[in-house]
Amino acid sequence: MAAEATRRFKSGVRFLDPEVLARIDGLDLLARTVVEGFINGLHRSPYLGFSMDFAEHREYMPGDDIRRIDWKVFARSDRFYVKEFEAESNANFISVIDVSRSMNFGSNGVTKFDYARYLAACLTYFASKQRDRVGFASFDNDIVDYVPPSAKHLDTILHIIDTLEPGGRSEYLKPLLKLTEAAKRRGIVVLISDFYEEPRAVIDAVNNLRYRGHDVIVYQVLDRAEIEFDFDEPATYEDLETGESVPVVPARMREQYKQMMAEHLEEISSLMIKSQIDYGLVRTDEPLDESLFRYLLMREKMGRVR
Repeated sequence: MAAEATRRFKSGVRFLDPEVLARIDGLDLLARTVVEGFINGLHRSPYLGFSMDFAEHREYMPGDDIRRIDWKVFARSDRFYVKEFEAESNANFISVIDVSRSMNFGSNGVTKFDYARYLAACLTYFASKQRDRVGFASFDNDIVDYVPPSAKHLDTILHIIDTLEPGGRSEYLKPLLKLTEAAKRRGIVVLISDFYEEPRAVIDAVNNLRYRGHDVIVYQVLDRAEIEFDFDEPATYEDLETGESVPVVPARMREQYKQMMAEHLEEISSLMIKSQIDYGLVRTDEPLDESLFRYLLMREKMGRVR
């Protein structure tokens, strides 16, 4: 079902390139552009995602979907009203971004840090559209920002995400433990990072959220060059977090590097699956609405399980 839904959805949606999105001034506008296009794509698709419950009527406004007009009310009142719906799965939603220095790498015009910001903004906007209470956290070796979930925090979160800067070295256990203590009410936590850490250290930290009862969704964001290592010229490469410099001849190391990276990704993926954590690898040249659709499928699966 998921594969068929993905095929039908993609056939009717124009995906947005992250480099194009980077030219949009303001994360609120970027998020609205991506999410509204995404939702319109869902409306054109036979796969609509969540089941919805009727909440209330409101007066029709230009731009509203005419399919939501309640014609029975029109017949009685001679005025147009649309149906407002409430998602059955209203929840606390928290997006969490790794803002360590390693996230500031990019080979195609969009850094991992920028892609993570775009993704978090779009997911937060989308969750708010579903009437979830939205929250936010950022971290490096500690919690940098924390906004508790609320129905009124969308603008605050988008402003904070828009002003973020990559900072210190990454650590997972300490900040995620703090987040677990702060977010006491169960909800959905979306964690976005490059996960340059030993996989078992990552999973031990992330499991603290899952053991508290949260549904955890993980996006590992990487640049294409980090996966394919298609550099040509010998050069000195610097570790963004430690500052350590290493001379590298790419042609000599490419196959060994790619094997090590493949093993690292496979171990992270395997540990996430074993821990019942939804995991997805995304590249910074991948359109954002693909990641949104992945989130929709994950969330729809959560609803079925519950």
